[in-house]
Amino acid sequence: MLAVNPYIAFKGNCRQAIEFYKTALGAEVLFTQTVGESPMSNMGPATNIMHCTMKVGDSTIMMCDDPRPEAATGDGNISLAIGLNDPGRAAQLFGSLADGGLVIMPLAKTYWAEAFGMVTDKFGVKWMINCGAGGDVGTEASEPTVSGVM
Repeated sequence: MLAVNPYIAFKGNCRQAIEFYKTALGAEVLFTQTVGESPMSNMGPATNIMHCTMKVGDSTIMMCDDPRPEAATGDGNISLAIGLNDPGRAAQLFGSLADGGLVIMPLAKTYWAEAFGMVTDKFGVKWMINCGAGGDVGTEASEPTVSGVM
């Protein structure tokens, strides 16, 4: 089975992002390894995250601390799209992600969705919450799914 998983490179604060997404999205850490625990311990500070895999609903997000010096100044060009069909859960997720972040488009009814909004979280990651009516978004019940969107 082919799957495309978003991979987010953070600017040295991946560990904080992991804890944030565990709380905000109910994410489960499947694997994490620091630079110091890896055979590539010369790639940066030993406490930086070399790789982390998290499960959010039926989706997987991977992340790390970007070891490149230019990473500290760059902005990412990826958004993560959460699709679900429970407006209450959509509002809760949107509010959690907006905490300390920037609301780009408030969560509201649109012509295509019961609720849609865009937010940049406090780590600079762009999120889209799309809540269809009934089963319109192709997800199970109220479990969110996440996909990368360029």
